[in-house]
Amino acid sequence: MSSIELDNIQKEFLMTNLDEEGKLSCLKAFKVARLIGRHPKEMNEITKNLGIEITNCELGVFGKLRFQDPNIQVYNKLKQNYMGHTTLECRVLWDEAKTSSLKTVGSTVKNSDIEVSHCQLGCFREKNRKK
Repeated sequence: MSSIELDNIQKEFLMTNLDEEGKLSCLKAFKVARLIGRHPKEMNEITKNLGIEITNCELGVFGKLRFQDPNIQVYNKLKQNYMGHTTLECRVLWDEAKTSSLKTVGSTVKNSDIEVSHCQLGCFREKNRKK
């Protein structure tokens, strides 16, 4: 697989969205993908090629975001809608967040037995969540 090349304008958009540690947050990675005309799934490869780390997964898989207590209604809805699956794809959880909030879904996932798979940014396909 060949590496994804960015032009100088695309690189500038990326660099101006890094945090104070030189990392790109999950949310900003989605924003940058849109700004530079790339598919979000390409962001992991793009950032790795530039030596930049994606951090602060909104679902709590990696990074240092602080989460609230789990929401039992969201947990029960996820379990009911996905017939007891304990591993759900990132995009499914983001879709579920449209009815509450990403923070609520992230907090529920982070503090439950639900695992996240298939990162939309390409960071992982299967990943064991660390508490």
